[in-house]
Amino acid sequence: MIALDTNLLIYAHREEVPFHRAALESLSELVRSGRAWALPWPCVHEFISTVTNRRVFPEPTPVGLAVDSMRELVAADVRLLGESSAHLDILDRLLTISSVTGPRVHDARIAAICIGHGVSELWTADRDFSYFPELRTRNPLVGRD
Repeated sequence: MIALDTNLLIYAHREEVPFHRAALESLSELVRSGRAWALPWPCVHEFISTVTNRRVFPEPTPVGLAVDSMRELVAADVRLLGESSAHLDILDRLLTISSVTGPRVHDARIAAICIGHGVSELWTADRDFSYFPELRTRNPLVGRD
């Protein structure tokens, strides 16, 4: 199963950002492929928070439109992932091995959720996930555009 990180969702949603077309094509291809794919709940929350934030986008996405965008993905047979029963143990292991603290704990949370659900690959443009080599990552935007 492939999971998607927040940055790809934002790039696919916001036409004015770099990599918009590449992210939209990658997401569309994944949806059409029939492969199992997922969204960690923290990425859904972070997407809505970011695209509706006036400090990030001078003309932010209205909240209703941001939520509707997530509803469209849910309708595309995505699996939504939350913390598993083993989450705290996985998170502890990732934090201990990586020595990650502070804001990067958010990425460790996403990694722990993915690992807890057997995600085979997280698609992301964020290099911070390299702190967690237990989770295989891929940037689907490389080689596009």
